[in-house]
Amino acid sequence: MLVLTNAQMREADRYTIEEKGIPPLTLMERAGRALAITAEKLAETGRILCVCGGGNNGGDGFACARIMTRCGRMPQPEVLCVAEKFSNDCAVNRQAWQEMGGVCLTEPPQRKYAVIVDCLFGTGFHGSLAGEEKRLAEWINEQKKKGAIVLSADIPSGVNGQNGRVDGVAVCADVTLCIGEIKAGVLLNDGIDYAGEIKRADIGIQLPEKGYAILSDRESVKEILPPRKRNSHKGTYGRAAIVAGSEEYTGAAYLAAAACLRSGAGYTTLFTPKDLLPLYALKSPEILLKPSNDGGRYAFNEEVMGDLLAYDSIAYGMGMGVSKEIFKGAKYLLENYTGRLILDADGLNSLAKFSCGSLPELFKNKKCDVILTPHVKEFSRLSGLTVEEVLEDGITAATEFALLHSVTVLLKNALSVVTDGERVSLNATGNSGQAKGGSGDVLAGVLAGLCAASLSVYESGVAGAYLVGKGAELAVLDVGEYSLTASELIAYLPKAFLFITEDADEDGGKQ
Repeated sequence: MLVLTNAQMREADRYTIEEKGIPPLTLMERAGRALAITAEKLAETGRILCVCGGGNNGGDGFACARIMTRCGRMPQPEVLCVAEKFSNDCAVNRQAWQEMGGVCLTEPPQRKYAVIVDCLFGTGFHGSLAGEEKRLAEWINEQKKKGAIVLSADIPSGVNGQNGRVDGVAVCADVTLCIGEIKAGVLLNDGIDYAGEIKRADIGIQLPEKGYAILSDRESVKEILPPRKRNSHKGTYGRAAIVAGSEEYTGAAYLAAAACLRSGAGYTTLFTPKDLLPLYALKSPEILLKPSNDGGRYAFNEEVMGDLLAYDSIAYGMGMGVSKEIFKGAKYLLENYTGRLILDADGLNSLAKFSCGSLPELFKNKKCDVILTPHVKEFSRLSGLTVEEVLEDGITAATEFALLHSVTVLLKNALSVVTDGERVSLNATGNSGQAKGGSGDVLAGVLAGLCAASLSVYESGVAGAYLVGKGAELAVLDVGEYSLTASELIAYLPKAFLFITEDADEDGGKQ
């Protein structure tokens, strides 16, 4: 499923209208019909109210009300509109609504509604709702609390269409019907919490030939996962190394290694400071244990780092602390390793702090394929952008960084962005149960396992983000979002794999 930015959607509209010759009013009529069909399915009986603004989103709402009325919907749909100015196409549909006897209410009525169709603002909205529009959004949310189902057209009103952020008040939808293609704003930042269930209506908008972000789903991930052959052995699926841990963060090393075990690698070796090794002895007997150095904190050891060069994949940085020694280890791997390298957590933080401006050169001269797995604040440190700029840029910041440095970036947030600068994949699986320490360590381990078993760093990012998020979705069916831990997330990885490979149902059972 494709996901478009505002600029891409504007270009698609222009291309459809100017080069393919489909009139804009025809597209608006199709959008109104799609909204009407969806509203009818949400409530076969009861009143339906379309809340319309003065732009083309409002025009979709007027068309929706008119089409339902023409088809004999009873009680007749109603329209609430406080706009004083209208786009040309919206004005045409407003007039058509009035000519068939439709009334435009200017104050929220006291009646109860089964469905409220939110058509106040579309994806071009930015800033904050104010005045009458803010009052209407608040009223819609109050009606939802009283039992009305809220259907938003394209994006909930008050949500920034480019980056999904909400400044103040926005409509909280039960269902968002994206017209044409899924819009980035319904998935990014606050948008994913306000959009409710996301649906798509194909109204015949045609896309120019160019690259678009793809929303990961079961089928796309199934195509990526490496096949498991009966005639194989542990060497077939590669060797993964986990370089992690410190006296302060002993759990990170184990979580990453245990997740790697569950993700397909033939061998999983944990390299951690020598004083920590007894903590992991026989905890998972399948994990091979080797000292990264003496003591309880990481110190660069060229001999041990040389041993790492034989591994198919390396995950480096989880729970190590930030230090110049860790920077030296990351630098050594970038300069000497030729496999697939996952740089996570303190590996990224140490690079950002101690590279002293050499980061572009390190990435330019690297010998390995690299995936970086920062959360927003870590990405801010690496890129030099502020956290605010990263959030405002939506997908663009990660894509530009990946292209500039020839790396793959997995930018972790409510919606994860995976990009190598040319391809972009978005992952919307997961839930708030992952917002706890250790979840990132699990993801790094999964990536190491997938990379060891032959996936590219980009493919591992796409599949790994989806699998970990799906594991969280399956886990909360049993333990809930409040109580989910990273350890339980690992325990549900098998169900996540089965969901993809064996066509299991949504709770992990066979269909």
